[in-house]
Parts: sequence; C-alpha cells; structure tokens
Amino acid sequence: MAALMLEFSNEIIGLIMIGVMLFAIFVGFPISFTLIFLGIIFGAWGIGIKLTVFLMTLQFYGSMMEQTLAAVPLFVFMGFMMEQAGLMERLFSAVQLMLARMKGSLFFAVLFVSVIFGAATGIVGASVTILGIMAASTMNRSGYDVRLAAGTITAGGTLGILIPPSIMLVVMGPVLEIPVTDLFAAAIIPGIMMAVLYLIYSVGRCWIDPTLGPVLPEELRATDRAHVLREFFLGLVPPSILIAFALGSILSGWATPTEGAGMGAFGSVVLTLLYRKFSWTRTYDALIKTLEISVLILFLVAASNFFGAVFSRLGTPTMITELLLGLDLSANMVVILILALIFVLGWPLEWVPIVLIILPIMAPVLHKLEVDMLWFAILVAVCLQTAWLSPPVALSAYFLKGVVPSWDLKDIYIGMMQFMVIQLLGLALVFLIPPLATWLPAYIYGN
Repeated sequence: MAALMLEFSNEIIGLIMIGVMLFAIFVGFPISFTLIFLGIIFGAWGIGIKLTVFLMTLQFYGSMMEQTLAAVPLFVFMGFMMEQAGLMERLFSAVQLMLARMKGSLFFAVLFVSVIFGAATGIVGASVTILGIMAASTMNRSGYDVRLAAGTITAGGTLGILIPPSIMLVVMGPVLEIPVTDLFAAAIIPGIMMAVLYLIYSVGRCWIDPTLGPVLPEELRATDRAHVLREFFLGLVPPSILIAFALGSILSGWATPTEGAGMGAFGSVVLTLLYRKFSWTRTYDALIKTLEISVLILFLVAASNFFGAVFSRLGTPTMITELLLGLDLSANMVVILILALIFVLGWPLEWVPIVLIILPIMAPVLHKLEVDMLWFAILVAVCLQTAWLSPPVALSAYFLKGVVPSWDLKDIYIGMMQFMVIQLLGLALVFLIPPLATWLPAYIYGN
C-alpha cells in the first residue's frame, strides 16, 4: 500500500483529496472536521507531517487575526435584533394596506420588505421564515395563487445573500482578496435589479390574470389612513436610518466593515428599546443563535484555509490552471464553466463551503486570464442566490414549508422554479453587462 501511495505525484494526491472531500460532504460528514482531517492525512502523505502541522498553525492563526471576519457575528446579531424589534411586520402591514386596491399588492409588499429586511439581516433562512409568517395567511385569505405566492416569498427571502451588508460578501472578500467595501458597492445595483425583476414578473402576471393576485377584500382594508401612514413611517424610517449609518459609513470609508457592523449591532439594540420590544430572554436567544452561526462560519473559514493551504502546497491548483489555459478557452468561457460548476454544487451545498473551497481553487485561473475579480465575485453571489431556489435541495422551500404547512411542497417548488428562471436572466444580465457590478465601486472609489 505504501509503495502504491508513493507512485502518485503531489498534484494527483491533491485531486484525490478534492474527490474524497466532495464525497464526504455529500454523504453528510461535518464539513469543518472533514476538511481538517483530510488536510492532515493528505498533507502528511504529500508534503510531510511537519509542514502540514506548520500550515495548520499558520492558517488558523491567520484566520483568527483577520479583522474583517469580526464583522460576521456583529451583522448576524444585528439581524436577529432587528427581527426581535418587529419592524418588518409593521412595515409589511402598512404597505399592504396602502396598496389595498392594487392587483398583486401583497407581492409588492413582500418584495419591498424583502429588500429592507435583506439589508438588515443578510440571513436567508430568517428572511424566508419571517416573510412566510407575515404574508402567507393574508395571501390565503385574499385568494392569492399559492405557487406565485410561494415563489415570491422564497425569491424575496434570498435577496439577503446579495444585498449588502451580506455575510457571504464579508466572507468572500478575504477569500478573493477584494475589499469588502468594493463588494458591498458592487452588489447594490444587482440586488435592486433582481428585486425589480421579481416585481415585474409577479405584479405583471397579476395584471394579466387578476385571479392570481386579486385586490384585498374590504374587510382587510384600513379605515384610518393616518394610522397606516404612521405605521409605514415607523416601520420604514428607523431601520432605513440604521442601515444607512451602518452601510453608508462603510461605503464612504468612514468606518471599516467591522466598525460599521458594530454600529449596526448597537443601533439594533437601541431600536428594540425604543419600540419597547427589548427582552432579556429574547436577547439571550439572539446571542446564542449568533454564537452558533458565527462559530459555524468562522471555524469553517479556518478549516478551509488550512485545507486550501495544503491543497496549494501539493501543486494541484497550478496543474488545474495550466490544464485550463492549455485548452485555449476564452476568459468568458472559463467563467461560464466555473459558474455552471458553482450552480450545480449549490444544489447539495450551502454557500460557505463553495466560497471557501471552490473559489480559491479557481482564482489562479481567473487571475491568469485577467478576469475582473470584482465582477466575477458578484456573478458568484447571484449564482449562489439562484441555488437557493433550485431543486432538489432548495432549502428556501423547507423554510417556507415549516411556517406554512398548509402549502404543498410541490406547489412551493413549482413557484420557486419560475423565479429561478428570472434569477438566471439576472445572472445573464450581470454577465453581459459588467458595469452593473463594476460601475458603482469605480464611481465611489475610482478605478
């Protein structure tokens, strides 16, 4: 066996390492521990145990010292506290009452709130769950089409993965060596564009066929217009100010992402106090959930960095780069192939292992081809957003089914598939028109 192992070059050992890693993840082994275990085993096989231990120590220390990643728990906590404040429910109720006589008004309300809530949380599961709780019962009473309703809620909930301050973008920045501020600025236009495409499709279908989204029944309409305007103001203005301060300070350069996240987290606590929604029990629960999500992400970051360091030391990325360059493919064709791979991997995997494992492998090829990495990063973000709506896994469907058990999972899937097609259209637009992603960062920060 030892003699057989020695016959493989380090590059081939790296390929075997990736294959075993993908198999282990698909089977269901814990990702972080799988990466560490495989890094040690294959590192000892290919480059020796001493160098492997050195790489593990170096990468774990480097991950812990990465200041940008400190923004992750702060943004997560901000999202949970904004959810506790109940602002989204108030805003949704006000918007739906203001547009009560409009066909498909609830679709408009869902997508409008999705943009605000996406900017406030960046957590897809929380967004889909809250939107389902807020909108599903009213949609059922109003006779809305279940499939279109499910598609709108799940698609709107995924906007949080793209609209800044997205946690995924915070993690992606150090991986692709792009300033997080640039990623935030680059994601704004594509994020708003996707929301507009969703809106055009859902409301447009209601204008063609009013039975899909009829006007609200009389008993659900407001009688006090002043009360509706007041609720709209209280639901929209405070979170918008908080987001503007947190995100605006980052984009303007007044604060680092970590400092901006700290401002957002503090402001979310203040809002819960002002709206008299603060509770020590719920705040403790928010802290525990923040700890769980943050540990999951940050430990996986460290494990992935170690795995990637061993993989790079084996020389496999260089071999892959030379192989792809030898195929004489254009840069755009290579980008398309990578996006197709990410799209397929997005079915069984979440964004974290894809961003932390797959992107570092492909990055050297893109650098050699002189691909704009900022543009590519936004393409990846939109592609991963699409994966949330793609069967057979499509976690968004299960989040929605969990809070709306009366909706059939088949109808939810069919609804999501409609918006997945729109998502692919948005991906194509960003691919064909790179300034959608690159213009705003260039305008703010210069070329």
